[in-house]
Amino acid sequence: MKKLFAALLLPLFALAEDTPTIDSGDTAWMMVSTAFVMLMTPAGLALFYGGMTRSKNILNTYAMVFAAFVVGFVVWIAAGYSIAFGTADGSMNSVIGGFNNLFLNGISYNDLSGTYPTFVFVVFQGTFAAITVAIASGSVIERIKFSTWIVFVAIWVLVVYAPITHMVWGGGYLMDMGALDFAGGTVVHMNGGLAGLVLAVLVGKRKGYPKTAMKPASVILTALGAALLWFGWYGFNGGSAFGANAIAGLAFLTTTIAASIATIAWIVLEWIVYKKPTLLGAATGAIAGLVAITPAAGFVDVSGAFIIGTVGAVFAFFGVTMFKKKMGYDDSLDAFGVHFLAGLWGALATAIFAINDQALLWDGPLKESGDRMGQFLVQLESVAIVGTFTLVGTIVVYYIAVAITGAKRVSDDKEVMGLDESTHGEKGFNL
Repeated sequence: MKKLFAALLLPLFALAEDTPTIDSGDTAWMMVSTAFVMLMTPAGLALFYGGMTRSKNILNTYAMVFAAFVVGFVVWIAAGYSIAFGTADGSMNSVIGGFNNLFLNGISYNDLSGTYPTFVFVVFQGTFAAITVAIASGSVIERIKFSTWIVFVAIWVLVVYAPITHMVWGGGYLMDMGALDFAGGTVVHMNGGLAGLVLAVLVGKRKGYPKTAMKPASVILTALGAALLWFGWYGFNGGSAFGANAIAGLAFLTTTIAASIATIAWIVLEWIVYKKPTLLGAATGAIAGLVAITPAAGFVDVSGAFIIGTVGAVFAFFGVTMFKKKMGYDDSLDAFGVHFLAGLWGALATAIFAINDQALLWDGPLKESGDRMGQFLVQLESVAIVGTFTLVGTIVVYYIAVAITGAKRVSDDKEVMGLDESTHGEKGFNL
């Protein structure tokens, strides 16, 4: 089964006797899914983050997300794809894929990944790389230097994201171990959320935090961004079935269930704790549910989706309220609380609620022998390895970026003025 999955990912892994043929339905679905995921970053996430930012920084926040997408995608084509899905000799293959496909060298337009063009797979995976690093931007908006952010993005995608992708999806150590991550609970959300927290601690708090009121510029923009993210998530999760098939349909259903129940759960929690349901809370709850179901979307049934979405909202709610307040860090837009904590829960919950169905699961203890506890331990090791790699890698990349640009954050005067005018010479709103 592992070889079959590898064949879906990259023709270099295919069995010699297999002769893949293109399927127009699968190709169309994967191209549409890729477009959906692309929409999530420079539209969905940018609006979601931008609306939560103070009005004097809304344009800079949007620019950081937009820059993360374009820079992240370019370095993905240059080397990230090769590191994640190329082939390497010897023990290094457990961590990186190699450098044989730099700038997509050796891949032709008529090569296939399973039943659709490899180039489509390259772009699909590139959109995942871009949104992962963009998630981290939410933790350091309103004070990080724009040039430092650009350099950080370029290096981080290669040094942190690509190796983790290889370990989980590209034939590396965690994939060999049987770790389950349907669409990016560890690869994307834990990875991006933890990187954001590390950056927030290293860059430092915003001036006046937490005493100064820092009200969002537009909750309506944030809600619109959440809706666009939800829309794009159908490509994110559904596309991770790598075809227009029954598993994609399952992912469609579980994605919708988890996001819906998580929204309700967050509203209920707000009503209980703060006596008022907010639109910002509803939007955040939806994202928490989407994050939580991502690693499990194609593995669980309806009841699993309900539980994963509900508990994911609870984890995220207390992560962005009580835990954040107790620890005292300034994660501006709660990337850690929503993405890391809900992603962590989803990754572990996959072992608990996955359907023991030979057609749904890749290699692992649960599939091989029905050993659910064994699968849980595999998931636990997976999140521990990813967390450690992200923690150490992000610290290293951060200091390299600061050394190159000479500063980690803008001056006090520019921060007070707002990064829209001081960095870009523009205003998000000319009222």
